[in-house]
Amino acid sequence: MVEEALSRDNFLNVKGAPQIRPNTPVKTKPMQSVGLLTRKTEQAHMFYGMEGVARSDERRFAMGVLASALGGGMSSRLFQEIREKRGLAYSVYAYAQQFAGSGQIGFYAGCNPAKAIEVVEIIREVLADVAENGMSHEEIERAKGAVRGSLVLSQEDSGSRMSRIGKNEIVYGQIMGFDDILKAISRVNSTDVREIANEYLTKSPTLALVGPFKSESKFEKVLQS
Repeated sequence: MVEEALSRDNFLNVKGAPQIRPNTPVKTKPMQSVGLLTRKTEQAHMFYGMEGVARSDERRFAMGVLASALGGGMSSRLFQEIREKRGLAYSVYAYAQQFAGSGQIGFYAGCNPAKAIEVVEIIREVLADVAENGMSHEEIERAKGAVRGSLVLSQEDSGSRMSRIGKNEIVYGQIMGFDDILKAISRVNSTDVREIANEYLTKSPTLALVGPFKSESKFEKVLQS
């Protein structure tokens, strides 16, 4: 589609099929690390993340469901454990991103600086439990519904629709039908989520912090525990 548009009337003199950049796997192995930006803020901002799947990986749909189940809304596991049950964070959410040769799954929390260590510990506990035991059928079905619903609503915006079509054409060289995407999400099951959680939630994490902290040492100890 893009190639045809550019080739019309010899525009840019484009010939042949679109040249899709190959998805080359990232060779550098992620290392456990803590990054700190010291700021005199009333709220601490933290990002906890690890390696995820690449955009060519068919498991990206399962990864999206996992991220939603963990931190995609008020009913998600992390929101319930950190905010609802303990009142430790003002905001907490999760997301998954895919790139050419790698990806990431990340978790954000904004909290009282005095509670930051406890929040990181809870995130680690929740992820370890999900990696080992998976998630309930109800959690997964709720997450799938949320992902599908968000995707359907995005089609009401012409900009989002054009962005999805353009990304599919440029990245994959073909347009995946909207119904096909919904079906791929619906096919995700408990086994898919448990397997991808066990593989990726156990990888070396990176923790980035912004707040009134003097040193990373306490956080480094939490990651090593």
